[in-house]
Amino acid sequence: MKHAYLYSLFGAALGAALCLPATARAAEPIKIGVIAEAAALGGSAIPNAAKLAAEEINAAGGVNGRMIEIVEYDDHSSASDAVRAFQRAANQDKVHAVIASYISEVVLALEPWAGRLKLPLITPGAASDLITKRVHDDYNNLKYVFHGYLASTQISDAVCESGKDLLIGQMKAKTAVVVSEDAAWTIPLDEEYLKCLPKIGVKVLDHIRLSPDTTDFTPIFNKIEGIKPDVMVTGISHVGAQPTVQWQQQQVPIPMFGVSSQATTSTFWKDTNGAAEGVVFNMFSAPDVAVTPKTIPFARAYEKKYGVTPAYSGYTAYDDVYMFADAIKRGGSSEPDKLVDAMEKTDWVGTIGRIQFLGKDDQFTHGMKIGPGFITGLMVQWQSGKQVTVWPAEAASGQMKFPSFIKTVN
Repeated sequence: MKHAYLYSLFGAALGAALCLPATARAAEPIKIGVIAEAAALGGSAIPNAAKLAAEEINAAGGVNGRMIEIVEYDDHSSASDAVRAFQRAANQDKVHAVIASYISEVVLALEPWAGRLKLPLITPGAASDLITKRVHDDYNNLKYVFHGYLASTQISDAVCESGKDLLIGQMKAKTAVVVSEDAAWTIPLDEEYLKCLPKIGVKVLDHIRLSPDTTDFTPIFNKIEGIKPDVMVTGISHVGAQPTVQWQQQQVPIPMFGVSSQATTSTFWKDTNGAAEGVVFNMFSAPDVAVTPKTIPFARAYEKKYGVTPAYSGYTAYDDVYMFADAIKRGGSSEPDKLVDAMEKTDWVGTIGRIQFLGKDDQFTHGMKIGPGFITGLMVQWQSGKQVTVWPAEAASGQMKFPSFIKTVN
């Protein structure tokens, strides 16, 4: 009889525990799914940086006593694999938010699923203007999507802004050929290049879009040399290291300047066997510049842990984990709509600057505010195996210099 009574008490206690709301189970982890491209330089930095942020947050006690748990998925650079991972993250693994991809096509495929499954999603590296335009056009359904990187148009404008000092002021360049890979993110990038370069005084002589599957760039470089521009303004990422390697091997005498996503991590120097020497590329944070007090400590911690400097998407993925954690702390909940509401009120100093998201009336809804006091661009150049910031002047740690085979106007 005594045992029956004890079992009855145990059963009642167990039943009460099972009925407790999620908020009462203080030890429940905050699960953040990370969907990325494990084999790509721009992709592998995303889970690496996210895990580093989670470790730091957990070491400091977590979020209201809850630990951050990173749940990783490799999408193999495939939109369909990414969608399956997102569905699993929501339905099976019960994550509270997702950080996903540096590939625009992948994020655009995930976007409607974020709305259907009401699962907050932020991208640390995809750049297509369509990501935020869709949120603007269908806010009620897609309000769960945030852009943790700059839109392609904004990136073009940042490159052109630097061009006033670097292309016009220092290189005395008057002409350019725009060279970009054929991808979703480069459509608005190139459209803006074709507008903003002439505005700063650089005439565009030609516009070349190449397949990301291109392996032999000889015909392309021969064509560009025949046109004789002062500079190549680039938009390359998924095409990888090959154009840079062949540019050096063939001693193409025209500087490469613009966007080169793979060049943003120190692995690129080894992958190109030093052919990256002289390449000038856009970033919004760099390992040698204190964009904020958090930038250099993060870059050093990342390099210490992983042996390389973070790709551009590493800085943003690290910030994204902290912003989700901050939003959950401020909003007091990891419930989707409350998390979205708190994310919209974000005012966070991350590694790339002060981050606030644009409202639903802005064309870049849930994109980041740019400009002085918020996010501004840098231009970085590979010099003797190191990434050296060359613009703006107040952040620069060195001056532009080019390999001997490069012919500059000045």
